[in-house]
Amino acid sequence: MDVLDRDKLPFPKSLPEFQRLFPDDGACASWLEKARWPDGFACPRCGVVGDPFRFTTRPVILMCRSCRRQTGLMVGTAMERSHIPLSVWFWAAYLVASQTTGISAVQLQRQLGLTRYETAFGLLHKLRAAMVRPDQDRIGGQSGQHVEVDETWIGGRTRGEGRGTHHKTLVVAAVEVRHREPGTGQDRRRNGRYAGRVRLAIGADRSAGALGGFVQSAVEPGTLVITDDWSGYSGLQGGGYDHHAIAQCGDPEVSEEFLPIVHLVFSNLKAWLNGIHHGVSTKHLQAYLNEFTFRFNRRFYPFNAFRSLLGIASDIEAPTFAELYSGQWTHHTISSGCMP
Repeated sequence: MDVLDRDKLPFPKSLPEFQRLFPDDGACASWLEKARWPDGFACPRCGVVGDPFRFTTRPVILMCRSCRRQTGLMVGTAMERSHIPLSVWFWAAYLVASQTTGISAVQLQRQLGLTRYETAFGLLHKLRAAMVRPDQDRIGGQSGQHVEVDETWIGGRTRGEGRGTHHKTLVVAAVEVRHREPGTGQDRRRNGRYAGRVRLAIGADRSAGALGGFVQSAVEPGTLVITDDWSGYSGLQGGGYDHHAIAQCGDPEVSEEFLPIVHLVFSNLKAWLNGIHHGVSTKHLQAYLNEFTFRFNRRFYPFNAFRSLLGIASDIEAPTFAELYSGQWTHHTISSGCMP
């Protein structure tokens, strides 16, 4: 079986082209093997590097020629313990990565021809677990950039619980602000500013400890950080940041001038949660924040998103269906590492 070179693999621009590149489980296994061992298969038991035995009827299993140990390609990934065919995982990853607005579990079930909604729901959440890695770097820290930080409430009116809004969840964001070069034709909107990388996390509260802890985990020290004048950000200057607090005084023009990018991110986030997923429960919200971060930071590189879903999904702990529905699964927050 020839092993596909993932670095030379072109980005499929259509579903038929994707199907030609990955027609069956064998082609998918070949690509995944190269993704996990780019320098050649290394046996986890004896460490010998070399071409393993492969099985036509079991393409996800490799056997070391030295010690005869069998190694599963899906072990240690979000796909571990899954009975879903590898080709279906690849189709799902491609749909998740190529749909810029995202895809719901109902849409995924329909596209893949799955018989049960729960299968599509669990598959999506396992892929969301693969969107998070623990060794992410902090944003900011580069000259000519600054970071906007703010918080918002996610949620809304709940049926049968009276007037008003209930069960809102605090979400905190940090966004890199970059500047376009003058004269490019794209420097007019928002004075040439545009969003770089974003970090999103559920906040415990609006205290200085919670907000300051978020900034410390998400933003490189020494970065110029712009926030509003809420007291929860008062300790940033002493924490090693060049902190500028803006007194908004309820004036939306002040927000548009000094915090336009983070507010744009919040607007896009809420539209995405309500438009694609029709609202999200609190127990699953962090997983969706991770997905939004993953999509946003790779919005210009769709194939990198696909490669990341299957190539970096090593040594992660994917949730079981029981954990997903019970709410016991704890999705990674920004402090433990969202995708850059």
